[in-house]
Order: sequence, then C-alpha cells, then structure tokens
Amino acid sequence: MGKLGLVLEGGGMRGAYTAGCLAWMIENKIVTDYGIGISMGALHLCTYFLQDTQMLHKTSVDYMSNKNIIGIRPLLREGRYVGYDYTFEELLKKDLHYDVTPLREKKIDLEMGLYDMEECRTVFFHSKDMDDDLQMVKAACVLPIAGHIQTFKGRQYLDGGITVMIPIERAIEQGCDRNIVIVTKPEGYVRKAAGAFMRWFMKFNYPKHPKMVHDYTHRHENYNRQMGIIADEVSKGKAVLIRPSQTIDVKRFSGDPENLQRLYELGLHDMESRKEEIFKLIGRA
Repeated sequence: MGKLGLVLEGGGMRGAYTAGCLAWMIENKIVTDYGIGISMGALHLCTYFLQDTQMLHKTSVDYMSNKNIIGIRPLLREGRYVGYDYTFEELLKKDLHYDVTPLREKKIDLEMGLYDMEECRTVFFHSKDMDDDLQMVKAACVLPIAGHIQTFKGRQYLDGGITVMIPIERAIEQGCDRNIVIVTKPEGYVRKAAGAFMRWFMKFNYPKHPKMVHDYTHRHENYNRQMGIIADEVSKGKAVLIRPSQTIDVKRFSGDPENLQRLYELGLHDMESRKEEIFKLIGRA
C-alpha cells in the first residue's frame, strides 16, 4: 500500500499528549515505515521506535514536573530557563539509560529536524547519524532563548521548529503516501505572529543571527501553511490528523503532574476514538 509515515509536532510539556498517542500505537502494534519529529516530538519519536511505553510515560509525565527541568533552578545552574543539560545528562543518560543504539544499528527510518545556525535553515538527520551521547537528539529539542545553542558534529544547531513546526512536507518528500499526523494544539488554534517584545528579545539575544531571528519571529506563517497542507492531505484520504479533543491546562513550559497525566490519557483516548479512521488509513481491517 505504499509508505506509511508518522509526523510529530513538538510542544514541550504538551508532548504528554503525543506520548499517550504513541503508547496507544505501540499497544495496538502499529509501526510506521517512516517517522519524523520536531523538538520534543523528536525524543518521543525515538522512544516510539524503541517500542517502550514506560519510557514514553516517564519522559512526558513522571519527569516533567521535576523542578530541575524548568524554572529558577536551571536558570541558576545552566543560565537558561530550561535545564536541557540536566534533562539529558542526569535523567535520560544516567537515570533512564536511554539508548539509541538499536535505532542506529537497525537503520530505523526516522528523521528529526535541526536548525543549522550557519546555513540558516532546518536540516534533517537520520537515525544512522545518532550518537551515543544523545547530542543529536538534544540539539533537536533545544528552543531559542530557553536553552543554549548546541554543537553536533562541529556545527551549531537549535530546534528545527524555527522553520518546520509540523514536518508534513518532509514526510511527503520521503515518499510517504499516507501519514498519521499528531499535533498538540486543539482544533481552532491559530498561531499568531510574534509580539513586539519577543521580536526585540530575540534580536537582543541573537545579534549575530538575524536570519534565525527573522525565521523564528515569522514561524507562524510556516505553521499555518503546514496545517493547510495537512488539511488537504486529510481531505484526500492520505492523512489522519490527531489533535487534543479537550483543552487541558498544560502549556509548553508549565503543567502540574495531574494535568500531564490527564493529557497523556487524552492521547490514549483520542487514538482509541479514532481507531476506525487510523485502521482504514493503514489498511487494517
């Protein structure tokens, strides 16, 4: 039936929804031919292909309320609002022993987007490029302002969501004629242009990277265009769009354990309620 793709948006803490959706896919033995993830979606994509539901829950719910990840503590320790160093070094590597070796050795067909600070565009890396130190995955997750520019293979990167928030075009380019697309915003959400303060703040923090600042402050244009492509694919029966059916009080950088759990469970629920559409797309009776 062609090539089945999985397309994941980021969303920070809202990624608990994505994790719940992916746990449902694992439980229902749905493995796509290809996957692509942006930001937190890149990490959850790896865990999905590792087929580890417990890890999905730990990285999206159990650890997300840790005060060392977001807030004053990482600001004091790492000089940024999000403790990416703590998350990857202490939690993923030391505590969870997160291992991408199986993905690299099996050459799983997954990709993630990283924004190249020199070329000023989002580039895509494959599972075969993954390093044991998780630097590639980390670079894919680090948002501007929230974390420091990351170095991977001698080049500097940030989160690919600066220009590619929902990588549907990449999935189509890679030959996927059917896609399961998971986003973290409810129906009716329209991304707005960056406000005056954010535009100034980005320019102040990145005076040497004006093109990146421009891309970031105009990313709403790419988001809305990418959602338009997805809507067209859905209308043609080439995609199923999964998004939260309820609004739960979890934002990119804030969410209490109870609401994170609710959001994770909503992902499970929404996938189950859309089961017939998903099975039809993948050709399962």
